[in-house]
Amino acid sequence: MLLDAELRYAGMNQAYLDVTQRRREELLGQLVMQEYDGGPGQEAQENARQLLASFEKVLATGKPDHLAVLHYPIPVPQDDGTTTYEDRYWSCTHTPIKDADGRVTHILQHTSDITELERLRRQVGRLRPADASSALDSLIGGGMFRRAMSVQADNRRLETERRQLLDMFMQTPGFVAVLNGPQHVIQLHNGAYGQLIGHRDVIGKPIREALPELAGQGFYDFLDEVLATGEPCQGRQSPVQLQQTPDGLLATRYLNFIYQPIRNDAGTIMGVFVQGHDVTDTVLAAERQKLMIDELNHRVKNTLATVQSIAMQTARSHEDPRSFAETFQSRILSLSHTHDLLTRSHWEGADLREVLEHETTAHGLHRLTLNGPNVALDPAMAVSLGMIFHELATNAAKYGALSSGDGRVLVDWSVANQAHPQLGIVWRETGGPSVTVPERRGFGSRLIERNVRHDLAGTVQMHYRDDGFTAEITIPLSKEAA
Repeated sequence: MLLDAELRYAGMNQAYLDVTQRRREELLGQLVMQEYDGGPGQEAQENARQLLASFEKVLATGKPDHLAVLHYPIPVPQDDGTTTYEDRYWSCTHTPIKDADGRVTHILQHTSDITELERLRRQVGRLRPADASSALDSLIGGGMFRRAMSVQADNRRLETERRQLLDMFMQTPGFVAVLNGPQHVIQLHNGAYGQLIGHRDVIGKPIREALPELAGQGFYDFLDEVLATGEPCQGRQSPVQLQQTPDGLLATRYLNFIYQPIRNDAGTIMGVFVQGHDVTDTVLAAERQKLMIDELNHRVKNTLATVQSIAMQTARSHEDPRSFAETFQSRILSLSHTHDLLTRSHWEGADLREVLEHETTAHGLHRLTLNGPNVALDPAMAVSLGMIFHELATNAAKYGALSSGDGRVLVDWSVANQAHPQLGIVWRETGGPSVTVPERRGFGSRLIERNVRHDLAGTVQMHYRDDGFTAEITIPLSKEAA
């Protein structure tokens, strides 16, 4: 019979129709395994599995496959409408038929009825062992027959083991590939390797053709060295530039890998077995952790320096220990509030409005009007502006607009010059007592000026008018602008 690549009947001779007692028009176009009737019982299922496995092997390899013995009972309809089965045994050869491009388009099955041989073998098997062996060998080559059956059983076992090993190979979580010959032709790779190289069609291609971007990165040399010396080559967290998308930019990946030689029975090196893991996420996480630790150390030093400065300057302005403690504590709490705000964003920054609200909420947000766009501040800017707003709010509560019930604070900000953005902030107090220029500059004024000019590279102007205090602050939002 003749099957197409989908295992549907494409043709059969009269002998096949006579044996199966079917008509040609009944079988053409039908799936062979749906028409297969191997009789009742567990053995029939095993026979069907064995037959299908042989067909699939021919389709996969493009090579003939042989079944030395296939038990296939023939259904025999009875006069009463029932069906009985006549035991028959067959020897099958499945031969691929290919097109001009080498693709398997059909399978030709040629079968020989060996039922009489099998029956004779069983009859002789009831003789004494010595007589049976002698008689069968002399009549039909029984030793050869048994060896054929043994080889077939071994082939089935080996095929099952091969499939199991291949499944394990393909499901390995790390990437694996088999390279053959001096050109390192890629014979096989699993899904993880395919994902690493962007799922390119590389089977059957030399490594230099399949992955040309590896040129100059040393990996070709490693493979050549394994073939030349027979010694494994290993790499840990090795950077590699790979094109993981068609026509895309090269991406840096970090690999733990080992190249091991593949030897044949004579000990000759035939290829290289590639195995490894993509550890890019682990490497990048370690780098991020190091950066975070370095940044944390830097911030702790800066914070300690700020606390030291606050303590010294507060002590100079307060001779009374109690007032010193209250003022010092309020300034440390202000610093802590800004740190809490930054912690929520994992120290990636904070919004200007959030910093203002954090530092002025204790004085009643209904007495403050905040007006301006969203402005993202980096951590250093957020800390400095938090301390500045704390000092402005504290002075307003002690001496300015927030010291009386009718006073209010208006805070307006805007961003100018998009090429080199500048943040402008105006703190304006109204409705409070009249203010005058202080006789001496206190720590609050000095802290504001120092933070704006030195820490933020900006300018500040403070005006003490009869209608209220005003502070105008301008700072660059980028280092280039500074």
